[in-house]
Amino acid sequence: MGRIIAVCISEKRGTEKKNIQKARFIENFGIEKDAHGGNWHRQVSLLGKEKIDAFNQLGAKVGDGAFGENLIVEGFDFKELPVGTILQCNDVILEMTQIGKECHAHCAIYNRVGDCIMPREGVFAKVLQGGEIAVGDEMILLSGGRE
Repeated sequence: MGRIIAVCISEKRGTEKKNIQKARFIENFGIEKDAHGGNWHRQVSLLGKEKIDAFNQLGAKVGDGAFGENLIVEGFDFKELPVGTILQCNDVILEMTQIGKECHAHCAIYNRVGDCIMPREGVFAKVLQGGEIAVGDEMILLSGGRE
């Protein structure tokens, strides 16, 4: 079980995401008003709070959304879950579609501190069922996906 720490969007691609506290998740699209929404496999990005905290303890001092993550969740080590894992928060059902991502150009965080955790710790999901998610909501694991 996990808890939502931040719900972040960016209205334009290439800009840092901001914590908006709650958002509407749209089936087969992603988050309403998020520039990265669309009919593809990376509709929502998730990152564990514990991974961000560990990174900040190294002196990074990054805020919510700085890695481009939509959801910061406490209580899950997402990269340890297999692709196909199903997560639920309120009415929203997410299916993990990708673990990590290749960075073609180093982001601002990498340029500042020499590392970025999103490529190895972040995961992506598509929205199977829509609804609202807000800071403080509980997220549960519905199924462990496929190996």
